Amino acid sequence: MRNLTILCFLFLLTACNWSASREEKTQELVNKEMLSIDWEDVDQYPLFADCDETAAKQEQKQCFMATLLKHFSKTLEESDFVVQEAVKDTIFVDFLMEASGVISLQNIDKGTIPEDELAGFDEQIEKSLNNLPKIEPALKRGIPVRAKFRIPIVLQ
Repeated sequence: MRNLTILCFLFLLTACNWSASREEKTQELVNKEMLSIDWEDVDQYPLFADCDETAAKQEQKQCFMATLLKHFSKTLEESDFVVQEAVKDTIFVDFLMEASGVISLQNIDKGTIPEDELAGFDEQIEKSLNNLPKIEPALKRGIPVRAKFRIPIVLQ
């Protein structure tokens, strides 16, 4: 009987070690997987309704950018900006798309264009972003994520 008790006790001790090593192996695999993920890139770009979600990633990006630029162009064409000198420059618009699909303006880099040259430009861009059609957010491993984008707008 005494031998049986000792045997059961040893069995219990080794069983605890088996579960601990499984947890360590699982944590090691999780850590390895986390290191292999490219956190600077998304698996699927944000999509407008007319973009194909089954298309290749690069085609999704082109559709997203083209739709966005078309929307900006339309909004800017409807407004009348009067400039004193001929302007040929590129303005960069930085915006953040939340995992919920909400877009917020982060920054407008006008480069060498004086602030008073394009009065009301920032407000027009903000208005254009707020009037965008519904967008599905970017995905990383099937989960909606925040994504920051920079769009160039060429002024002529």
